[in-house]
Amino acid sequence: MPPGAEAGLVVEGSRIAAFVPRGQVPVVDEVFDASAHVVLPGLINTHHHFYQTLTRALPAAVDKKLFDWLVALYPVWGRMRPAEFRVAVRVALAELLLSGCTTAADHHYLFPPGLEDAIDIEMQEAEALGIRVMLCRGSMDLSVEDGGLPPQHVTQSIDAILADGERLARTWHQRGAGAMRQIALAPCSPFSVTGTLMRETAAQAARLDLRLHTHLAETEDENEFCLEKFGQRPLDYLENLGWVNNRVWFAHGIHFNASEIRRMGAAGCCVAHCPSSNMLLGSGICQVGALEAAGVGVGLGVDGSASNDGSNMIQELRQALLLARAGRGIEAANFTDAIRWGSRGSARCLGRDDIGAIAPGMEADLALFKLDELRFAGAGDPLAALITCGAHKADRVMVAGQWRVVDGAIPGLDLGALIAAQNVAARRIRECV
Repeated sequence: MPPGAEAGLVVEGSRIAAFVPRGQVPVVDEVFDASAHVVLPGLINTHHHFYQTLTRALPAAVDKKLFDWLVALYPVWGRMRPAEFRVAVRVALAELLLSGCTTAADHHYLFPPGLEDAIDIEMQEAEALGIRVMLCRGSMDLSVEDGGLPPQHVTQSIDAILADGERLARTWHQRGAGAMRQIALAPCSPFSVTGTLMRETAAQAARLDLRLHTHLAETEDENEFCLEKFGQRPLDYLENLGWVNNRVWFAHGIHFNASEIRRMGAAGCCVAHCPSSNMLLGSGICQVGALEAAGVGVGLGVDGSASNDGSNMIQELRQALLLARAGRGIEAANFTDAIRWGSRGSARCLGRDDIGAIAPGMEADLALFKLDELRFAGAGDPLAALITCGAHKADRVMVAGQWRVVDGAIPGLDLGALIAAQNVAARRIRECV
């Protein structure tokens, strides 16, 4: 716990009201004894694709580079029906909660016929589990027939995309401290979206005061694609379309040069670093240190469960630490950096200053872990042990002052039934039965 909170903290409503210094005993209605726990700010996931829990370790996509991986998966994803999608979302959100995540951003850009209300389904599932979300209304309008990657039946017209963005902002977006439901606008990537849609979306986000999100600089193949198709590197291309400003956080952000990193820092951009996905797809190593030194905000994302292949936020912190050191040496990062990336850094990506830290006035989003597993036996520093020994599940999770995970389980959620439903749904879209 932070200095001044040696005896605990007081929660009133959805917020942390006060710290309790050593030796003091506050007058409260209820006490939870957390002396057997290591307490972190609720972890914040800045990039995900919930629906991909349906295609973990899909044989046709295993061991493929990004572009080939996408080509193998798009037809399978295009078979999703609303009921299957709902199960996939519930699986992703439950897995995140159980790993200490209290706020999740999802980037959903697939809207095949029948799944036009995908973001509404995600909001309903998030409300049922009590987790904060920023749902990114993704989009694709550049099909394979037009020189992009996705098949035509999963793309939409610009008019349909912009109209749905307006509807979702009006229906769901909350503003101000304590918001539980927020919307961002998020064209998928330079190789699946036209320049016109990128420009129109940036203008819409400015008018509606929403954040902007997209994949960028994930692979060298993307750089080559943009140079060949647009005559520009990805960041130059997006800057001309109104996408280099302080509304924006990019997913991955691996292959930027020094000049691009400086420009992003000056503009106030952020990056969602996705270490597990980057390693699994062999995409490269994000220059986290250089980004932060230039003023670019860095948060963490688990990415989709078809490229991770999981949704475990506390494990992502360990991956971030190890990958930083593998790429830049022992001095590149310490375990507290990993915690900061997954909390305050991630909050900055989402434009939030009310989450990501344990302090009076902040939202009461907390992740509590026990060190009673074999992997922690003999550990000295309990906070370091969470990262270096590989914590993988939270014992308690509080979101907005409410317990959402209790004794390692989500109250009211039948995990066995959920797993069974997910297996049936995954088999159907995989085999098209």
